[in-house]
Amino acid sequence: MKKIVFHIQCLERGGAERVVTNLAGQFVNHGYEVYIATETQGENEYETDPKIHRIHVGLTPEQENDGRVKKFLDRIINLRRFLKQTQPDIVIAFARKANYRALTSTIGTKIPVVISIRIAPVGCYDFLSDKIQIPILFRRAAGCVFQTQEQKDFFPKYVQRRSRIILNAINPVFIGNPIPEHREKTVVHSGRIVDFKNQLMLIRAFEKVHSKHPDYVLKIFGQDTHDGTWEKLEAQIAENEAWDYVKLMGGSNQLQKDMINGAVAAFSSDVEGMPNAMLEAMALGLPVVATDCPPGGPRMVITDGENGLLVPVGDENALAAAINRLIEDPQLADRLGRNAAKISERAGADVIFREWEKYLLEICDKQ
Repeated sequence: MKKIVFHIQCLERGGAERVVTNLAGQFVNHGYEVYIATETQGENEYETDPKIHRIHVGLTPEQENDGRVKKFLDRIINLRRFLKQTQPDIVIAFARKANYRALTSTIGTKIPVVISIRIAPVGCYDFLSDKIQIPILFRRAAGCVFQTQEQKDFFPKYVQRRSRIILNAINPVFIGNPIPEHREKTVVHSGRIVDFKNQLMLIRAFEKVHSKHPDYVLKIFGQDTHDGTWEKLEAQIAENEAWDYVKLMGGSNQLQKDMINGAVAAFSSDVEGMPNAMLEAMALGLPVVATDCPPGGPRMVITDGENGLLVPVGDENALAAAINRLIEDPQLADRLGRNAAKISERAGADVIFREWEKYLLEICDKQ
């Protein structure tokens, strides 16, 4: 295996996009020839290693005028043309549309495709179109990478048998930082400002915390995704005149420095694959509270009461109680944080790279 193609919609800042960017960078720095084939280019993308070949396989300006069915075929043809010209040893697809596109584009070729599931399958892979496509296309997959057991259990046995569960790699800047002896009176959260992360519930929970601990502040780090969530958060803050103690910090290029001194890191998602931000907070040694959301990402890495606290999805009272518990019991918070930092042993960048490399080599050896 020498030549690898990653296929994803774009590299706009998000969980799957970050994984592709980091993983591609690791492969290229280990001597592999690496391509990232994307449909579009976003305004706020992750920077890639200059040794990586970034290829556009989306619609051309002329194809943008085609009808819906023709556009669907254009995308397949464009990707197929690129793959036939490049002749990679393997293709790794990330996310739903890219999975289907890669499997369709390689029909009749000998190029193996590994698909990757990055979100809760329920509500994403259970539409009528999926029930038609999965038995036809997923049988063609040479392999599949899941983030959680719950994701894996959703799919047919013929997918499970060829699959692996691999955690997201933690950015090295979050690993090996000294755990602070004294923490600031802040609760921190990081992640894109988007509906499914339910930062609105986090703010409501923190308002309950603040009524008991008025000297604590909530800092939310993350960029606006322009889905209307940011405006809802601002409205909630304004309604309760909470601007002094709930801060929307926006994006940060030094998140490890901004978060490390926090007293608690809180995550409130309704649904999410394997939250990168949560792994990063754990690696920093922060005591973490997270919703036990599907498809089981937090549950994969947090043992409740040992290296973090899990609370039911959507339960602002439980979230507030868990945050209060850590504020009021510094010894518990310190123990959970120090245990949480051990996640780097399971999800350090080199550990995860070796898991991916071993799996892909096994697949290529079978071809």
